Amino acid sequence: MRRAPRAPRAPRPPSTLTAPPPPAGGGGADTERETALAGLFEAHYTSMLRLATLLGADDPENIVAEAYYELYRKWRRLRRTESAEAYLRSVVCNLTRMRIRHLQVVRRHVQAPGADRIPESVASAEHTALLRDDQQALIGALRQLPPRQREALVLRHWLGLKEAEIAEAMGISPGSVKTHTARGIAALTQVMENRR
Repeated sequence: MRRAPRAPRAPRPPSTLTAPPPPAGGGGADTERETALAGLFEAHYTSMLRLATLLGADDPENIVAEAYYELYRKWRRLRRTESAEAYLRSVVCNLTRMRIRHLQVVRRHVQAPGADRIPESVASAEHTALLRDDQQALIGALRQLPPRQREALVLRHWLGLKEAEIAEAMGISPGSVKTHTARGIAALTQVMENRR
């Protein structure tokens, strides 16, 4: 007995600044989804890109493109469209975390021991010139934190999320959010005090 051929999957969005592609078939629900996704893309692409960068992604554009693709795929499963931004933020955190773990494993097997740290991203001369020494030291210290502490601090102090929202985005309890945030702040404070 021959099986019917599978329908092709929707193509992944390119890692450029374009919204996810519309599906082949049209419809009222699809039009609403496309409109909502285009609005989310316009409103949150830049902040999601910054989030991925601050969390240590080596290729934040692809992380964010993949997150929008996941949102596109799961759109009909969202209980409330208002939760799309939180879902997107959570996917960016998870994809970044998975990418960092993957790179650490690859580096352990390819490079010498001790080379499993997250590399500092290469910044343009203009970008480096614009950052003050304290900002560079703080960003460098942030990159040295364990991933969970870095995520908690970025979500709390950069995005201004509440503990419950951070817990949801990271997939941990609010108590763990407090612990990671406190330890991260203590480590950053120590680094900055040692500079004085």
